[in-house]
Amino acid sequence: MAKIAVIIGSVRQGRVTDKLAKWVNQEVAKTAESEIVDLRDYPLPFFDETIPPRYNPERKLTPDVQKWVSKMGQFDGYVFVTPEYNRSIPGVLKNAIDSLDNGLVDKPAAIVAHGSTGGAQAVASLRITLPGIGLVSLPNALFFSDGVGDAIDEEGVIKAEFQEGPYSPQSQLEGLATAIVKYAEALKSVRA
Repeated sequence: MAKIAVIIGSVRQGRVTDKLAKWVNQEVAKTAESEIVDLRDYPLPFFDETIPPRYNPERKLTPDVQKWVSKMGQFDGYVFVTPEYNRSIPGVLKNAIDSLDNGLVDKPAAIVAHGSTGGAQAVASLRITLPGIGLVSLPNALFFSDGVGDAIDEEGVIKAEFQEGPYSPQSQLEGLATAIVKYAEALKSVRA
């Protein structure tokens, strides 16, 4: 069974990204082993290494970075759940991605974003960034409007009006969850 990380890409006070991640995790958990990974639990120093981690076999990790790198290496696939900040992703998420090394090469990544334009520019930013650490970005993404806080409760349950119809957020999430698990299983053979 594939093991999927659902990453909360914000540490901001009052965030709603955690609600979105809980909703995503519940759907992914129907067909895979899934776990929410919250960047709040991985306080990382600002990335300042001379050589990119993927190309530095002599890399020496601080304990905080080692904890993050080790955790991320445990998974077969990833769902990045992020808000859009200033037409991009939060700096904390970019910093966390920059700290990763070859442990994620040839693993799939799905993107769920939210913001005033559904997080479209955050999705675009991640699609540029993720291949740089060797991840395979799924072609589809889930774009959620600015109303996450009203649409999803603290437990990750989405209101009924967002569950109906072929283009509803629920329908889109079901497709995304199915895809990340299929890609995770298929790419295992590439890494073998």
